[in-house]
Order: sequence, then C-alpha cells, then structure tokens
Amino acid sequence: MKGNNGNPLALTSLNHISRVCTSLEESTDFYKNVLGFIPVRRPTSFNFNGAWLFGHGIGIHLLQLEDSEKLPKKTEINPKDNHMSFQCESIDGVEKKLTEMGIEYVKQLVEEGGIYVDQLFFHDPDGFMVEICNCDKLPIIPLVGEMARSCSTHNLHTTSQMEYVPLNYIP
Repeated sequence: MKGNNGNPLALTSLNHISRVCTSLEESTDFYKNVLGFIPVRRPTSFNFNGAWLFGHGIGIHLLQLEDSEKLPKKTEINPKDNHMSFQCESIDGVEKKLTEMGIEYVKQLVEEGGIYVDQLFFHDPDGFMVEICNCDKLPIIPLVGEMARSCSTHNLHTTSQMEYVPLNYIP
C-alpha cells in the first residue's frame, strides 16, 4: 500500500449498507417496492434473521432487531440527518410516485454557481433517511490536485495522472 496515498486501503467500491429494522417484512417491502431493490440469497450460516437486497450497484443488508424498543423512531424529516442518496432520471416522476404511495417527503432546491439540484428526503419504515436527487448536474470538483468530473455514473472513469483544477473552476 506504500505510495497509494489517495487510496491507502486500495478500496474498489461500496459493497453494501447495513440497516437494522424492527420488521424485516415491512423493510424488505419498502426497499423492494419503493426503491427497486431485489432480494438476493444470503449466507445460510448466519444465525440471525435478516435479508439481503441488491440494486443500483450496491447491496442493502437488513438485520432484524431483537428488541424493537432499542431503535428510536424518527418522525421529523431532517435533510441534515444521516442518509443515503440515490440518483434518479426524473425528480418530478419520483415526487409524483412518492405522493401516490402516500410517502411523506421534504423537497429542497440547492443552487451552486447557476446549477440547480432537486432533492427529496423521506424515511424508510424505521426512520432512516433516504434522499433521491438529480445531483449528477453538480460537478465533483476536488479541492486540490485532481480534475473535475461529473457525479453521474455515465462519466465515471479512473485516470492515473490528474491535472490541477483551480477552486473557482465551473465546467
């Protein structure tokens, strides 16, 4: 790992996000029918109740909580809370679908250098925050020593030598 300062652990990708839940059935239904994940096989050697789902390039591992009283219920939708975020094709389409499904959400508009990003925040059945956005409009601009690139998965690539980009660079 010596000489690999930009990625000292030589990570390659995000594998999964693990969530404890009070109802495995309700949470599986949410991640499947709201966020579009599909159930996948999980190791049979586990001695606890859970479910694995996969979609959008990552896994969601749901773990049945033994004592549901230990999980504090969040009621307020707070965009500054811990959350996971997903890109979408149409923020208007997502907003319409959430309304049809009766899912309460908070909408925010972020502006940076004339670029506008829409964000929708809502909770899963256990109060964990989910964001849906069109954040790929916003370029990722490293603070020092790397070139700007898009947040879109269509534009992901690895470069061995990156050039310096001034902080005020907006593509």
